[in-house]
Amino acid sequence: MSDQSERRPTRPSDLLEPVRAGKGARAGGSWTEYLVLFLRLMAAVSLLKGLYHWAQVCGIGAAPDEGFLAHSMAWRAATVFFAILDLVAAVGLWLAAAWGAVVWLSSVVSMAVVEVFFPNVYGGSVAVVFVEVTLLGVYLWLAIVSAREHQA
Repeated sequence: MSDQSERRPTRPSDLLEPVRAGKGARAGGSWTEYLVLFLRLMAAVSLLKGLYHWAQVCGIGAAPDEGFLAHSMAWRAATVFFAILDLVAAVGLWLAAAWGAVVWLSSVVSMAVVEVFFPNVYGGSVAVVFVEVTLLGVYLWLAIVSAREHQA
């Protein structure tokens, strides 16, 4: 009978002890935590990009003669595509779901392709391509370093 009373937690903080068992191994944080932080930051950026594209679709801030229908069919198709894809990517990235990174990568690569190969759609900005490729590189580097951390 005394064995059961010794095993029973006496403080409320003792109930959560198994949850905290893996914490504290590294004081500075693990690469996986940095990867999740990066994914959350990219979720916020994707959310803002998606809302920006939806504002373009809805004509928010546009002059009456410069609304959605005043643009080319290619511009309209790309804008609707990114309006949907960026918001879906934002949700997946925030949840750190595997599909979120895949959708985000699709969005990043698609935007770079549109900027490089179809400059008449959004103007062909080299700066946008550079930022997209840099973010892609940071993600791949963090994913590889995080995977090596779990391998050891």
